[in-house]
Amino acid sequence: MNAPDAFPAIQTVNHPSEDNKPVTAVISQRVPRQYEAEYERWMQGISEAARQFPGHSGVTVIRPEAGICLDFVVILNFDSYAHLKGWLDSDVRHQWLKKAAPFTSTHEKVDILTGFETWFTLPNRASQKAPARYKMAILTTFAVFAVVQLLNPILMPLFAPLPNLLGAWLVTFVGVLMLTYVVMPRLTKLFYRWLYPV
Repeated sequence: MNAPDAFPAIQTVNHPSEDNKPVTAVISQRVPRQYEAEYERWMQGISEAARQFPGHSGVTVIRPEAGICLDFVVILNFDSYAHLKGWLDSDVRHQWLKKAAPFTSTHEKVDILTGFETWFTLPNRASQKAPARYKMAILTTFAVFAVVQLLNPILMPLFAPLPNLLGAWLVTFVGVLMLTYVVMPRLTKLFYRWLYPV
């Protein structure tokens, strides 16, 4: 296959306004189906390299799914924009990108997001402008209320033997995980036309 001439170019779409806030990079890359196994192994290696950099806060990989997203999408979290840029601009990352050249078919795109807009981004539409703030606030309020009402009666009895603050923290942690990985992606798809009117 014809690989890119050099390591894929970074296309940063949104710049965070404050350097000391947590930041998310949504990195999308098209990979031909016959090279997906090689890409998976490569992705494990580069993800492990990223974990060694200051401020790394976690990584989530969304794999191609017919009708939803044709790309591999990596959601990379850092505690600040400066730390994220340290990784994105590092020689270590560039060396890993060169290794991917034989089995990638397009340049990667890096979309840097902060705040609630990360909850309202679909993988194949990562470069879109964030929805109106009032719409994000309404949908987030609805989602948080529903998750809290669901989790409290289930989890609070389980955590009753624990100190109150620890139990509340655990319920909150589970709730944030549900919102991030289950609830908000589905609500964003369901209310997409309202969030992003033509």
